[in-house]
Amino acid sequence: MHSKTTIIVLLQIFLCVNLWAQENKVKLAKLAYGGGGDWYANKTALPNLAAFCNENMNTQIEEKDAVVEVGSPQLFEYAYVYMTGHGNVDFSSDEAENLRNYLTSGGFLHIDDNYGLDAYVRLEMKKVFPELEFIELPFEHPVFRQKFKFDNGLPKIHKHDGNPPQGFGLIYEGKLVCFYSYESDLGNGWENQEVHNDPQEVRLKALQMGANLISYAFTQL
Repeated sequence: MHSKTTIIVLLQIFLCVNLWAQENKVKLAKLAYGGGGDWYANKTALPNLAAFCNENMNTQIEEKDAVVEVGSPQLFEYAYVYMTGHGNVDFSSDEAENLRNYLTSGGFLHIDDNYGLDAYVRLEMKKVFPELEFIELPFEHPVFRQKFKFDNGLPKIHKHDGNPPQGFGLIYEGKLVCFYSYESDLGNGWENQEVHNDPQEVRLKALQMGANLISYAFTQL
């Protein structure tokens, strides 16, 4: 039989290990930016995506909906940063430099057009990478071929203008540092079912594609 002291020590070790595991979980965050656009949209998206990844890919991702400002030094605490919205985006020069440093140091940005973001975000990302252009990624790109295979590229989640979904990327020194999902709206598909009433098969495709992006971002660190 364990002595009382031994039990107390074992309990302390258990609590320390549990605290370490919580503090060292991989973190995702939503990007807060200026300009008036609704960066705060898709409130249930990231928690649901994290839960899906934890269940289906044995990841240890924090499921709280964290927020980080584009100019904050805390940006570097997150392996994957999600940017969405419908309207205007404005990066200051300092914010653009901070975002560039994050992305060139191993970070990953997923821009998800929630309808109406395109014209603004393309201009602002030019501040971050003036030397780069968004290129459409081929269906053979690894982002479409992680655990879940998407032979035809991005799944179509919401209608928007009715055009085919497109996956664009910014490639820095041979590495995809920013993925831009356009005419797809993955984040809406990640949300709780009652938010948009999407069929389960549509939500599943959105979550699977999101899981691919998470997997790709983690393996490129």
